[in-house]
Amino acid sequence: MELSLVSKDGKKSGKISVSDNIFSVPENEPVVHSALVWYLASRRRGTHSSLTKGEVAGSGVKPWRQKGTGRARVGTAQSPLWRGGGVIFGPKPRKYSYNLPKKVRKLALKVAISDKVRNKKVKLVEKIQLENPKTKEMIAFLNGIGAEGKSLVIAGSVDRNLELSSRNISGVKVSAAPEINIHDLLGAEWLVLDKSAVDKLQEVLK
Repeated sequence: MELSLVSKDGKKSGKISVSDNIFSVPENEPVVHSALVWYLASRRRGTHSSLTKGEVAGSGVKPWRQKGTGRARVGTAQSPLWRGGGVIFGPKPRKYSYNLPKKVRKLALKVAISDKVRNKKVKLVEKIQLENPKTKEMIAFLNGIGAEGKSLVIAGSVDRNLELSSRNISGVKVSAAPEINIHDLLGAEWLVLDKSAVDKLQEVLK
């Protein structure tokens, strides 16, 4: 498979051959969904915690005698039935992450990348490099190649200029090829790659 190559100002500068195994994979929605759910679950911190009746602060003395008051019998002021009492079956710290086969994760990335290619939402640049760490230079670069909107910029390696110039642009994320993830891919309208990123992807996802 061949993809068109453009210069920093958006002019066509040739074509390069890419692997069909990565850039021309059939649609597979269940695999992509599985990878996205796995990624989001892995990001959850799981630090939520509520107090049970044994953990709520308060006296252990019985509020009133068992019989003769006309009120319901109560053994503790920490009862879940009372305001300020413990929580029944409340959330406790836990891990939400689980194992997903590496083959499934790789396949999901290939499917998402191939979908961008089919929809002509991929911009392949000779080299992504900025002279200065300035936001306006990054905006000019993206506008020049026609990637207006949410963009995922993937370079072979991310230098400081590229990182600093992109972090204040809403909807634009920069990542090194080995760090690509399904969440960023699905959330971006445009996928911007350079030649070195393509080589790294073909090495990582082979």
